[in-house]
Amino acid sequence: MEYERTSNPVLQERAFEAIPAATAFMSISGCVNKAAICLGLVFLSAAFAWKTPYASIEELMGKGMLFSILAFTTALLGIFKPNLARVTAPLYSLFEGLVLGSISLLFERSYPGIVTQAIALTFGVFAAMLVVYKTQLIRVNERFAIGLFAATMGIMLVYLANILFRLFTGHGVLNSSSPISIVFSLFVVSVAALNLVLDFDFIARQSRRGAPKELEWYAAFGLMVTLVWLYVEILRLLSKLHSRR
Repeated sequence: MEYERTSNPVLQERAFEAIPAATAFMSISGCVNKAAICLGLVFLSAAFAWKTPYASIEELMGKGMLFSILAFTTALLGIFKPNLARVTAPLYSLFEGLVLGSISLLFERSYPGIVTQAIALTFGVFAAMLVVYKTQLIRVNERFAIGLFAATMGIMLVYLANILFRLFTGHGVLNSSSPISIVFSLFVVSVAALNLVLDFDFIARQSRRGAPKELEWYAAFGLMVTLVWLYVEILRLLSKLHSRR
């Protein structure tokens, strides 16, 4: 059974239907190559942010906030203008790399070695989910897609509630290293990982349907959004575990 729902805000059917039919078509290998380019750009800009001198933690956080705004703006443009993906996907990767480099440096200052662990775990989970998808250990069907969508939306609502709670009380429940916070982070990492399976399947289905080749950049962009989310959540989980030592 075909289904239309996916948790990724980028990988939506309407984006792939918005581009007129073409003579060149999207392929899995093409998407992989574009995703590899985007990932390389993320690493390059993250390394640049990591090595850039800063006078204080406040300055580093300020730069991270600026980069976040640029990444978010570019992501929105990419979502609403899929035909510009060949431009917005690389730009998003560069800006997001600057964000990740700044965030990672903050965590590394508090917990030396945590960034290497987070990167290794992220790629490990990515590889594991690819194997899970290829071997069909998890059957991607409508029930799975709807359940994962509901879980992802639930997480977003909890995030929002935590932000509001922190604004009014000055304390964030999810930022602590309590057992409840750690269990929640484990749940979020699991949901983010399963979203990769859904992304793989969505891209494969669009390729089989003969989506235009220019959407390979858009598919790579969508995959990067999930991968970035997974890395950040793994980094947060590791920081909570380190703080309990």
